[in-house]
Amino acid sequence: MTDRRPLALLLALAGLMYPLMILWLLPHAGARALAMAGLGLLLARAVITRRFLQNGLFALPIIVLLLAGQDELGLRLYPVLGNLMMLVMFAGSLMGPMPLVERLARISEPDLPEAGIRYTRNVTRVWAGFFALNTLAALATAVWADLPTWTLYNGAISYLLTAALFTGEWIVRQYVRRSHTA
Repeated sequence: MTDRRPLALLLALAGLMYPLMILWLLPHAGARALAMAGLGLLLARAVITRRFLQNGLFALPIIVLLLAGQDELGLRLYPVLGNLMMLVMFAGSLMGPMPLVERLARISEPDLPEAGIRYTRNVTRVWAGFFALNTLAALATAVWADLPTWTLYNGAISYLLTAALFTGEWIVRQYVRRSHTA
């Protein structure tokens, strides 16, 4: 069996660099060619992750827009769909017995105390809210912003906001842990 990790890492990096690649390549290759290449990347991702349904659903709106002649909008929706998938993962996990952040916390702390369970549920809510707002911002830039503004938000500002929330939550978590162990 071959190791798929290098290709998975390459595809993840391509996903992160996606807005910049669109900004640089759109004037040279055209929207339709880039959309077809993007669909090829989604197919490769589906093969690597073996999540054909999830990746197919992800590609469906892009394919519909391509068929409707809205090639550039189809390209710009990629970050919207990525944020929407994250929103569904976080918010959907709140409806089950164990929210996503609690599952992640239990990897390093299997016997999570009750206070930790409450905290992780709240953090899951915060992330769901963040991805809801980020989905709306990505959609607004996809529909109404010019290409450089779309690229700035989806290729830099969105990542900085995600890093800020991640860092801020880590700082709060350290404080909460100390206050519950003292």
